[in-house]
Amino acid sequence: MSQLTLNVNGQNHSVTVSDGSMPLLWVLRDLLGLTGTKYGCGIEVCGACSVLIDNQVEHACVFDVTSAVGKKIVTIEGLSPDRSHPAQQAWIEHQVPQCGYCQSGMLICAAGAMKAGHHGAAIASEIHNLCVCGTYPRIKQAVAKL
Repeated sequence: MSQLTLNVNGQNHSVTVSDGSMPLLWVLRDLLGLTGTKYGCGIEVCGACSVLIDNQVEHACVFDVTSAVGKKIVTIEGLSPDRSHPAQQAWIEHQVPQCGYCQSGMLICAAGAMKAGHHGAAIASEIHNLCVCGTYPRIKQAVAKL
């Protein structure tokens, strides 16, 4: 058993894990109750588990929790407390989600691209997440305004 401290959404959280190679996704969802980050494929393909770690988009399904110690983690819950982040506003304006399962990962990818200084089509080119509903045209419309 290991006691770790993680900085998630600007707050330090103490967690106890039995295996340091436990994926960050399970710590976020099961130990911290932050269920906005989703499990999709488990092999870094779909992007539903995307989070920002030190402002870089990472797949929490394969990111070892011990590698996250000392870093700043942002989940969809930490993007903004009131859906005021520009990417969230664009998603709402263009009615992007259908089922919404993949959307938190896509929003995190858009926010990461924005933090890197990208706009519009450059943001769209950085979102490689999969959406079973096929809302890609609306996603492109939303990020065109960012």
